Amino acid sequence: MNLGQHLIVAPILIPLVVGALLLLLDERQRFAKAMIGLASTIALFAVALALFRFAGDIDGPETAREGVYLLGNWAAPFGIVLVVDRLSALMLVLAATLAIPALVYALARWHTAGTHFHSLYQFLLMGLNGAFLTGDLFNLFVFFEVMLAASYGLLLHGSGLLRVKAGLHYIAINLAAALLFLIGVSLIYGVTGTLNMADLAVRAATVGPEQRMLLEAGAGILGVAFLIKAGMWPLNFWLPPAYTAASAPVAGIFAILSKVGVYVVLRLSLLVFGEGSSPSAGFGLEVLLIGGVATMIFGAIGVLASQALGHLAGFSVLVSSGTLLTAIGMSGSGITTGALFYLVSSTLTISAFFMLIELVERGQDAGASVLAVTMEVYGDADADDEIEEGGDGVALPGTMAVLGTCFAACGILLAGLPPLSGFVAKFAILSAMLDPIGGDSPATVAPHIWFIIFIIIFSGLSALIAMTRSGIRTFWASMEGTEPRVLVIEVAPVLLLILATLFLTVQAGPVMRYMDATARALATPHQYIDAVLDARRAGPSGAEVPQ
Repeated sequence: MNLGQHLIVAPILIPLVVGALLLLLDERQRFAKAMIGLASTIALFAVALALFRFAGDIDGPETAREGVYLLGNWAAPFGIVLVVDRLSALMLVLAATLAIPALVYALARWHTAGTHFHSLYQFLLMGLNGAFLTGDLFNLFVFFEVMLAASYGLLLHGSGLLRVKAGLHYIAINLAAALLFLIGVSLIYGVTGTLNMADLAVRAATVGPEQRMLLEAGAGILGVAFLIKAGMWPLNFWLPPAYTAASAPVAGIFAILSKVGVYVVLRLSLLVFGEGSSPSAGFGLEVLLIGGVATMIFGAIGVLASQALGHLAGFSVLVSSGTLLTAIGMSGSGITTGALFYLVSSTLTISAFFMLIELVERGQDAGASVLAVTMEVYGDADADDEIEEGGDGVALPGTMAVLGTCFAACGILLAGLPPLSGFVAKFAILSAMLDPIGGDSPATVAPHIWFIIFIIIFSGLSALIAMTRSGIRTFWASMEGTEPRVLVIEVAPVLLLILATLFLTVQAGPVMRYMDATARALATPHQYIDAVLDARRAGPSGAEVPQ
């Protein structure tokens, strides 16, 4: 095993070690803690890029490969394995891309609003990266819980009545999801005798009919746990209030948490219940399709009904999750390609939007905000009592112009209008739905496909209407609004994320080829399975030894 392969464990070790180290520093050493945390996050981004290149270059699908790291030098399926492939490398890069702007934004004021912010932030990144890299279900549960435990603290960071209310709901629903996770994993292990994902894919195809019902029941219960996290209707009532109550940088990094559930559903549905799993092939896809469409409808209605920008962003998360779950449920390689592009674009957009909202609302009169949202029946407007809103910032020249441009860009991206990446992603998904065969002659499109296409377009129209209405109220007809006082390190992260979506637009061709290669690899997982099960232990001198 060469040095490059040891990088696979680095996205877990770096935040673990740094987060523990930061716990030893006194809270009065905030500058030192901030610089150490920022250096750690930048290092994670560099490692993620290296693993991205290792798994397959963006323009070189023929170089794709899976990297397997045997923790404790125990061979699969008995030992713990970490696996990096195109999909996990993509998620690592996306998480690191969100982590840096969100942390920089927090350095302006939010990291001082409570204790141990930087340690919690690093542990959250550790849980995220571990969930993307792990190759077995039990350690997926471990990293899932690490991520959730850190997110509990981050959601409550800064205190406030709304955060406490939303935090209690968030904790309760995620504890219930964790219980379902354990029940599902137990049933799967009882039937197959393994929790290694690659080994599970092999054994699932050989399970007899008398035990297949238990296997599918365990998979269904496990799926419910992740669909709760993904925000599928009707399991998503907790998500908009929780994400809205979180501080701006925390909501910015939370934008990827729902995608963890989507990632696991995509991974397991194609790996364990793909075409090679005989009677269980395609298990649960109908539920994902129907639930995804229902989630889109619920999210679109919520977007239209939201008067406060925070709730608009929260329901936009549901629209994003619903679109992705619908695409997974339709189970086509071309649709998956567009869905992966949409996953990246929508996550970047929503993260930028959450952070932009605080800057935009900083210049509005508090009384006007209360009147605009008519209290939203969510409680008092005291979420940010603890932070001085006007003391640290300066009124930058053309601040409203910059914020207005960013707001318009977010609106275009959320609505899926040309020319930005949101349009490219939705166009790819809709094109694959209309031509699932990918041939020269058009295929017959089923009526339910036309209904799904209508819902996707309707969700974009809902975002356009809501963003236009909010933009007019905020920038053109605000009640006694003032020039918001912001810091450069608050505006720069938003601009950086929007520029990332612009990069996706300009480089749509190469990025789409990478997504297509990823989708094809997921649809034919034999290379992933062989890489894990054939991984050799390292000998005393670093040479591989037989199993």
